[in-house]
Amino acid sequence: MLKFVVIAAALFLVYKLFMGDKRKKDMQQEKVVKQKVASGEMVKDPVCGTYVKNDGDIRVREGEKVHIFCSYECRDKYLKQIGASIPKKEES
Repeated sequence: MLKFVVIAAALFLVYKLFMGDKRKKDMQQEKVVKQKVASGEMVKDPVCGTYVKNDGDIRVREGEKVHIFCSYECRDKYLKQIGASIPKKEES
């Protein structure tokens, strides 16, 4: 019985160590994203809310505003929302 308690305690401690490390990494990553957003390096995708680099390739210009998307799917959804035509994909 004592062996079971010791093994359970050891497993619990190992679990807590790994989960604490993962949480710390997640918090650091969130802090980096916030810094990039504040500096203008990253912008929020208007459809799904993912943060993408400001120099992303998938863009739509709407008047003076330029929207940057994380994927063609998000771009297509946005174009459907505003009622614009979806450009055909170029074949290379």
